[in-house]
Amino acid sequence: MAVTATVQPLPVPQGSAINFGSIISGVDLENLSDEDFQVIHDTLYRTSVVVIKSKPDVSAKAQYELTRRFDPSSTAYGHGKTLDAKRSILHPDLKTVPHQPQVQVIGNGFVKDYEGLKDITLRHPHHRTFHREIIPEVEDLDYTRFYRWHIDAALYDLDPPLVTTLLAVSLPSKREQTLRYDDGTGDELRVSLGTTAFVSGYQMYERLSEEDKEFVRTSKIEYAPHPYIWMSKARSLPTGLGLYSERLELDESELPPIEPSKIKMFPMTWKNPVTGKLALQVHPSAIRRIHLKDGTVVEDLERVRDIVYRLQRPGISPEYVYAHDWEEGDMVLFNNHGVLHSVVGAFAPEEVRLFRQCNLSASRAPLSP
Repeated sequence: MAVTATVQPLPVPQGSAINFGSIISGVDLENLSDEDFQVIHDTLYRTSVVVIKSKPDVSAKAQYELTRRFDPSSTAYGHGKTLDAKRSILHPDLKTVPHQPQVQVIGNGFVKDYEGLKDITLRHPHHRTFHREIIPEVEDLDYTRFYRWHIDAALYDLDPPLVTTLLAVSLPSKREQTLRYDDGTGDELRVSLGTTAFVSGYQMYERLSEEDKEFVRTSKIEYAPHPYIWMSKARSLPTGLGLYSERLELDESELPPIEPSKIKMFPMTWKNPVTGKLALQVHPSAIRRIHLKDGTVVEDLERVRDIVYRLQRPGISPEYVYAHDWEEGDMVLFNNHGVLHSVVGAFAPEEVRLFRQCNLSASRAPLSP
């Protein structure tokens, strides 16, 4: 079959330094040809984020099949059954599609009937539930934060999904907010309500000094067991890039049973399977230890966090953030082994938003440098 997909680079806002992202149009996601999928595949791994201009009524099955084509032997949702854990910080934010359990419904507000789910109330993650310092309520609808910079990954037992897909089904009326970093830098960013923010792990790596590049190429991160329960009482920095060190993490005795073989340790840099480029790819809220090339281990959690924050913070400066301005029918795919992303936005209760998300635990670990 002939290729029908057309590819364009994302428009770059004035003053932006982002060098990633593409828009694809002209594809039928319900009947996706192998040729068009190959265009999507190659574009994703070369540009990290792909916005497919599609329709809001794309079926959950088509979304699952698109996601699975990147990793055909993978069939299970990226977090497995960890969403069932009531103490997990992820639990309140997602509803599972009954007839396609790898696909989750996310958003904000009351939805009467959707995909077999009846009378559901969706909750858009708000920084007040996770950050230590919060924006005053009187400013809440005008200002917002990065909620939590992360990789989509269970980080215990399961390997991080290769790709995540997000579909915008319905959106409230458009308005803008000012995103504040609130870290003393004065950094701010104008964003559309409910944007999803992305930064490139490849740019984050490329900006490092040669000494830091050597450090991240040769070091590994050990993640906490059951990390989303472990961190449930801890609070985030105002940038959303990791946690305060206040000894609020749960002790191992307070966690579900831990199997040592399921604790995850990954390189700090993950290699792109198509381009061979390296991305600095670390989930800053879930880190526990750093294993160095000489065999020593950085055990002190505060020091571990300080090291990772110093390496990552320049890469989330405003000029390196792509904040997607959603339109209904946008299907956004991102290379989960090459970008970090964050939920953003503070919605009023009557601002109803309906999205679907799909990612699948990977059939392989991230590629080492």
